[in-house]
Amino acid sequence: MLKELADFKVGVDNVIFSVDGQLNRLFVLLVKRPKDPYQAYWSLPGTLVRKGESLETAAYRILSEKIRVSNLYLEQLYTFGGPARDPRESSDSYAVRYLSVSYFALLRYEDAKLIDNHSGLTTWYNLEKIPELAFDHREILNYGYRRLRNKLEYSPIAFEVLPEVFTLNDLYQLYCTILGENFSDYSNFRSRLLKFGFLADTGTKIYKGIGRPATLYRFDSQAFAPLKDRPLVFI
Repeated sequence: MLKELADFKVGVDNVIFSVDGQLNRLFVLLVKRPKDPYQAYWSLPGTLVRKGESLETAAYRILSEKIRVSNLYLEQLYTFGGPARDPRESSDSYAVRYLSVSYFALLRYEDAKLIDNHSGLTTWYNLEKIPELAFDHREILNYGYRRLRNKLEYSPIAFEVLPEVFTLNDLYQLYCTILGENFSDYSNFRSRLLKFGFLADTGTKIYKGIGRPATLYRFDSQAFAPLKDRPLVFI
């Protein structure tokens, strides 16, 4: 006997990470739900897709209501659609099922401005202090964090959130913020990155506290281009 086909509603949920380069903290954007289900719980910023609207447009739309940032790039993460992931579903064969197509991004904390943050309904949460989340958003967040860590290993995503010029220690601290303090020895990290040849020495040095001056580097996208399809391991 054939079972009834499910009736779906599709939503998007965004895992937006930001790096505080000054205090070396990793944040994720959360919003407090104003109504049921999960009223007053924190959740990822999301929305149901409207008629005639693409998934990507819906993802950008909900973010434009929460934060103001230039050049935000969203990458599709995964689709979450397990039965009963949303309490509005029921065992009734004609009940609506709720799918979530998730997106993620990494940006600089200082570049993103919260919209109407005085209400307290939208905030940056330190990744180490995440409260209980609505729906299956903890699972989505964990998946996004794994993707972010993996991308640091083989893509130049880190350079998208650094200033145009930076020291190798700035780069190392960013990796430490996301991957943890003990992910790599600094000297090994430094020699591996310089060996690739896509960090251009600007010829300028700066003093940061006590010690020798630090060299400022710039990410050279043209030098990286021949390497982008190779299985690189940055760390």
